Amino acid sequence: METSSSIFRFGPFEAKTFAQELSKNGTKVKLRGQPFCILELLLSRAGDVVTREEVRQKLWPADTFVDFEHGLNTSIKKLRQALGDSATEPCYIETFPRLGYRFIAPVEIVVEQKPKQATAEAGETTAGIPAAREPEHVMPPSRSFAWSLLSAPATAMLVGVALLFNVAGTRDRFFAVFRSTRNASVAVASVPKPLHSIAVLPLQNLSNDPAEDYFADGMTDELTTDLAQFGSLRVISRTSAMHYKGAGKTAPEIGRELGVDTLIEGTVQRVGNRVRIRVQLIDSTSDRHLWARSYDHELKDVLVLQGSAARDIAEEVQGKVTSPQASVPPVNVHPVQPDAYEAYLKGRYFWNKRTEDGLRKSVDYFQHAIARDPKFAAAYAGLADSYSIMGSDVLPARVASAKARTAANKALELDPTIAEGHAELALVEFYYDWNWTRSEQEFRRAIELNPNYATAHQWYSYYLSAMGRFSEAVEEARKAQQIDPLSLSINTTLAGRYRDLGQYAQAADLNLRTLEMDPDFAPAHIALGSSYEDQGMWLQAISEYRKAADLSRDGPPALASLGAAYGYSGNRDEASKMIARLREASKRHYVSAFDMATVFAGIGDRDSAFRWLEKAYAERESQMAFLKVTRRFGPLRSDPRFADLLRRMDLGVEHAST
Repeated sequence: METSSSIFRFGPFEAKTFAQELSKNGTKVKLRGQPFCILELLLSRAGDVVTREEVRQKLWPADTFVDFEHGLNTSIKKLRQALGDSATEPCYIETFPRLGYRFIAPVEIVVEQKPKQATAEAGETTAGIPAAREPEHVMPPSRSFAWSLLSAPATAMLVGVALLFNVAGTRDRFFAVFRSTRNASVAVASVPKPLHSIAVLPLQNLSNDPAEDYFADGMTDELTTDLAQFGSLRVISRTSAMHYKGAGKTAPEIGRELGVDTLIEGTVQRVGNRVRIRVQLIDSTSDRHLWARSYDHELKDVLVLQGSAARDIAEEVQGKVTSPQASVPPVNVHPVQPDAYEAYLKGRYFWNKRTEDGLRKSVDYFQHAIARDPKFAAAYAGLADSYSIMGSDVLPARVASAKARTAANKALELDPTIAEGHAELALVEFYYDWNWTRSEQEFRRAIELNPNYATAHQWYSYYLSAMGRFSEAVEEARKAQQIDPLSLSINTTLAGRYRDLGQYAQAADLNLRTLEMDPDFAPAHIALGSSYEDQGMWLQAISEYRKAADLSRDGPPALASLGAAYGYSGNRDEASKMIARLREASKRHYVSAFDMATVFAGIGDRDSAFRWLEKAYAERESQMAFLKVTRRFGPLRSDPRFADLLRRMDLGVEHAST
């Protein structure tokens, strides 16, 4: 008769539970008795916190009269010495003061068949504990499926059977059979359930300096981006995940709100030019720790560090990376200068604020990163991101588009697989060059390279809407929302796509839910007002536009919407006041000619409207890409000058629903 023995492999170590044998690279390491039993318990619960009380109950029975605290501390010390581990900077055993311990390294569990006579060795007395209590030393992990089936009555029955076997002189045979069943159940339990979605929660800054928050946030952003390269996973965007920074919500709560199976949480610490990331994978349904690991590199190798972490996590979640993207390196492994990478992270930090001041600061930091490391592709992509957003709102379109195009092309020259570079080039071709075919090709390439890049789906939905392909636009916007469900911008975009289809109830509902997340988000007020405007609900539309104008401090899009609404509703005087406010606003920052044209169209001044549209055409303003589908130009569509503009922009015949 044969029995099975669990073998745990981690790092260079191998632990055979049946023989209580630990080896390192094939060489035996002295570790017996309680320290080995504790190791077995931690390995069988790898990733979970094992409390001190659980250790006491399973390894120090109530009728064993010893100093538990001293015995446990001594055993843990011996265990760490055997593993060469550190209590302050652990690679294997993490201490939770006054609570317990957790095994944090990846563990492989296998089952080895052993002859029956090995049971006698396993039954030997160790550390003064009788062999009869041996099964208590190796209690199966809490997540063992087979063990969970043993109810209290069933356990009592097994104990009774054990007593009968003992009377018959065959106690060892019973425990050998029981142990074999237990180990088999552990092997089954070690197979992970299928997981398909994940969110990287904001990494905690352990540098004891609030000024370093940008570094932790930046690392969260970059790890999310790298992990998103694996197309077989749905990875929640950084924008949505950052809502949980300091929120204090439980894993099940976050999992339900984001609709994900698993969560990544962790810490980042920078000391000089070295950076350490510690991450752990959590089942969002049960709040159970599945896996943990630490990464320690020089800052110049941080892109390699992120790529390693992303691939390890992806493989842990799905067993292996099976997507076509798996063969593509997740990051550009060009070693980056530490100060260049620091400037890049600061650039992303300010870019994510999406304010005029933040965008200008992001440009400065991206340029500094490029100056320090001219081969840093991600920094060029970031610079293109900033300039493309600034066009027509912060900078003249021609200026912004030229700078964005140059930066995007340089990013792709350095790294042809960088999705952000393709998305930025697509946006330039769409917004400013009006090269519709090339734009769609680049959007599709960006999404192919990174299916989890929410912004690429969002921008592609803009393109599809401008082309009058409204149903497709809704689908792309929905994909963006699935990846970034808490993004104010993406939710507003999806509401706009519902409006394109005339689904006003859905559009209004989504805008209202967006405003529940942030009542001060001006674009959602504009989008809600537009839905009311399309339905001729002028009072409601004007109310929303007023709120947007106040919140944005006379932002040109809000003033233009308000002026057009006043004009179409017959209040020409108020519309004229909006024109005056737009002219005043132009003294402080850029006001697009397209915005001016919408107000003049609203008051019925066709000649002025076309004069401003011609200026917008000459300046290559981004809003002109939507000329074919912009509803506010309804009164102009019968004019030959409108058809001429569409022809010159190669937009063809206007869509029937406009």
